[in-house]
Amino acid sequence: MSRSELSLSEHLADSIVEIIRTERLVPGDALASSRDLARRFDVTTPTVREALRRLEATNVVEFRHGSGTYVGPGSERRLLANPHLPRGSRESVLELVEARLVLEPAVAAAAARARVPEAVEQLRTAAANALHPPRESLLASMHFHVVLATASGNALLREAVEALLQVRAREQVEIRHRYNDRARDHAEHVEIFEAVRDGDAEAAERLTREHLGCIREAVLAADFPDTGTAGTGTADPGTTATTHGANGAEDSAEDGAETDLEARR
Repeated sequence: MSRSELSLSEHLADSIVEIIRTERLVPGDALASSRDLARRFDVTTPTVREALRRLEATNVVEFRHGSGTYVGPGSERRLLANPHLPRGSRESVLELVEARLVLEPAVAAAAARARVPEAVEQLRTAAANALHPPRESLLASMHFHVVLATASGNALLREAVEALLQVRAREQVEIRHRYNDRARDHAEHVEIFEAVRDGDAEAAERLTREHLGCIREAVLAADFPDTGTAGTGTADPGTTATTHGANGAEDSAEDGAETDLEARR
């Protein structure tokens, strides 16, 4: 492809994103066909398809065989994961858990105070995600902690939590496979949901902190390929690593579309 064609497809991709915004399309909504877009912008159909392929690479649009092109989850995302990063180390996974410990307990308290009705109902359903096995091919539901942030009524908090989980999707995979007691994880999610539903901000904050603390302990106790030794790593002084087995927390996927699907669970 020539430089002029490259510039044209880039410009066209921006124009398609503008259509999504101005027409207030949301993930799952259908886009106009490639031929219709070509007529609208007075370009060739192959140029439109190249622009759509660019947008597909960042999940702004999705191709559905025999159905058409649809708005994808990336249309609302400001940060994107690097799919070429190596699998998470103990240190990088702990870094993610520590960041979540700073952010998510306060988010849970805010959710309990605001209790956005639709999100609270979604939270009840999302709590059951912990019961699903960690199959990267499994079509994911909304991530429990993203819905928790949504219940706060603060769009920026939801964006922040979702972005954190997306840009560290590989670390989420490591958490998923090391915190794999499905029943326990589900019970912890249900407790957080009930605190939010009841408007108990103090309990929601405490339970979320305890939940993430258990994840941290499981990560500290787990074997990682780069260390090969359980219970070693960068634990803070005075922190005891216990063997909770890893409890089945949030999902995400490893690469490409799978990463995007699983990281939302």
